[in-house]
Amino acid sequence: MPKQTRLTLGEFLRKTRNKAGLSLRDVEEETNVSNAYLSQLESEKIKQPSPVVLHKLSKLYGVAYAGIMELAGYPVPKPLAGNAMLHARVGRLTEDEEDAVVDFVELLRSRRRRQGRQ
Repeated sequence: MPKQTRLTLGEFLRKTRNKAGLSLRDVEEETNVSNAYLSQLESEKIKQPSPVVLHKLSKLYGVAYAGIMELAGYPVPKPLAGNAMLHARVGRLTEDEEDAVVDFVELLRSRRRRQGRQ
């Protein structure tokens, strides 16, 4: 099986927005960030995105702000505070293992949503 490459910030933002069922205009309405700026973020035209914008997007999309900051190239302390317990239980994860954990958690959450137990 080929090694899975990490998503870029733009790919991650587009994938997350699409998964949430939001258009660029929807995100603009919720965050007061222009859809032109959002489009440039997703197409990788903006090289140094605003942390304030990234924070708004992380809140709207329900994803970790530190994770988005890391994808944007900002320094983030390791391990992330929210992952400290997981790190203590299983040790350091390879990128493949981390991707598998993320996929599994997404599967569990989708099952809960289908069962109406968010």
